[in-house]
Amino acid sequence: MPVRKAVGGTGILPVCLVALVVQHWQDASATRRKTAPNQRDLMAQLGVNIDHVATVRQARQTNEPDPVWAATLAELGGADGITLHLREDRRHIQDRDLRVLSETVTVKLNLELASHPEIVKIACHSKPDQATLVPENREEITTEGGLDLVAHRQRIAEAMKQLHDAGITISLFLDPDERQIAAAAELGADAVELHTGQYALTTGEDRQAAELSKLADAARRVRDAGLVLHAGHGLTYRNVKPVAALAGMTELNIGHSIVARAIMVGFEEAVREMKRLVS
Repeated sequence: MPVRKAVGGTGILPVCLVALVVQHWQDASATRRKTAPNQRDLMAQLGVNIDHVATVRQARQTNEPDPVWAATLAELGGADGITLHLREDRRHIQDRDLRVLSETVTVKLNLELASHPEIVKIACHSKPDQATLVPENREEITTEGGLDLVAHRQRIAEAMKQLHDAGITISLFLDPDERQIAAAAELGADAVELHTGQYALTTGEDRQAAELSKLADAARRVRDAGLVLHAGHGLTYRNVKPVAALAGMTELNIGHSIVARAIMVGFEEAVREMKRLVS
């Protein structure tokens, strides 16, 4: 992953944090060189979603806590990627956050977005490493369910074309549904992120095992279609390991649980603890 240029002379990140990120990147690069490729391929990567750091900031309409600082600390804790969702209503992440993170994050930058023309245009300009298309509803507290590619195929296809033309890898956030996965392959997606919300909400060993079985079947379909396998939504320190262990799992995107844990132990340590569980 290429290192993005740092923001200079703006006072956005303290010098000590910049130095720590540089050292972290150098250490991580050395570790990657020492690790055999087949070993790396067996580990799920951790994408840390920093949206809810911005949620706390926006609650007071102030400048702290800064999600840019959170991203820095997440990298120091071992995050393989930083995920953020620029919503049309700007309820948490702001345009400024995406702009600064695009210039400072040294790991994979994954931008979640709806297929809204304005947001797609912003994504094409900011050029994250990956764009994850998700459904969006102004009334929802958080994303509810996966994209319906069957019902909204044309609109999503148009957004995908713009993003691909900008050189951005595309992941589609989908329920573990056979028709949706088949449509993702037909549309030319690079990856599918399976919506794990139902699994996360289910209680009782038998019912949770049934939901995990659905995810495992969907994961197989994603792999058989030649797509990269991701998963996320509602994953916590208690329920993440079975999902991370699914065959072919490449990336897990987790936010709320990490931010909640960070209040107690600090952001860097919260990420480090989750990283140990998914690797």
